[in-house]
Amino acid sequence: MKRFIEPNELARDSRFIRQDNNQATTLALLPDDVDKVVEMLEAFGPTIEQQVKGTAAEPLFDAYGPAFGLITLNQPLRPDDDAADTRLKLRMHGIFVGEIQALEGAGRSLWDFPDAPWEFKMNMARQCWDEARHVQTYEKLLEHVGGTVGMFPESTFLFDCACSDDPAMRVAGVNRSLEGLACDVFRDMIKWGEKTGDEVMRQAVDYVLADELTHVRFGSDWVKEFTKDDPERYKKAQEFRRQTDKQFSFGGARSAREDAAIPIAWEDRKDAGFTEEELQDLSDLGSEGPSRETMMEAARIMVERHRERRAKAAKEAAAGAGK
Repeated sequence: MKRFIEPNELARDSRFIRQDNNQATTLALLPDDVDKVVEMLEAFGPTIEQQVKGTAAEPLFDAYGPAFGLITLNQPLRPDDDAADTRLKLRMHGIFVGEIQALEGAGRSLWDFPDAPWEFKMNMARQCWDEARHVQTYEKLLEHVGGTVGMFPESTFLFDCACSDDPAMRVAGVNRSLEGLACDVFRDMIKWGEKTGDEVMRQAVDYVLADELTHVRFGSDWVKEFTKDDPERYKKAQEFRRQTDKQFSFGGARSAREDAAIPIAWEDRKDAGFTEEELQDLSDLGSEGPSRETMMEAARIMVERHRERRAKAAKEAAAGAGK
């Protein structure tokens, strides 16, 4: 079996629609400039429209155009929002495919590094077992909220950003960044279950979160083990984690702000081995790039332009039909 595969080599069945990763990757690198954000997303517009065609995300594109990703990413998930049901399904589907990629990340860590210590391989095997259960759990939770597998496109963005050919950086990316992001999202979903009285959601996600804390600890322990007596390698692993965490902040959607769409699970991360210094650094990373205000203003402009284009097209089609 091949080692160190590319994200586009991840196997999927016919239910899945693969989404281009470029938009998510570029978003975290943009400056805090409304015009630049609008320019980038408008350029991706035709690609986004093609990728969501025939999926449950198509109505969101019809309503908001290429800005729908900014709106769903940068607004907290609230039960009383107009699009709460669709956004809930979108998030649960994103978590489901994220768990698949976490399983693949742990599995690749087991296979890609044959010379790693036996204890490391056992930790990765344990994580694979956990992730397989998580995939099953979230498939059931997706059904629980009325969703189906494949109803939204899948991006391999998480796998793409988190993997490296150095085991120290691999666990820094997969176990500390990807699984750390899971801690943030899952704590938010537990709060959703509490707000809505959905005990199935609250309890199931709480069980999964307990595993994720263990996986982050694996990363915390093995980064130290792989880099002991090698401060330069440790520095590189930490920088790789920072770069990955910046990507996973989605341009500030995941941050320490009170109105963050994905709040940082500060206490959970401390339990999993993150230091106060690392958490403050993560908070600072979340404030880099476009601010929430910039994102929402860019979204407002793009929605307005999208609706103007649709209205113009409808008017021209009506005029043509009348001839």
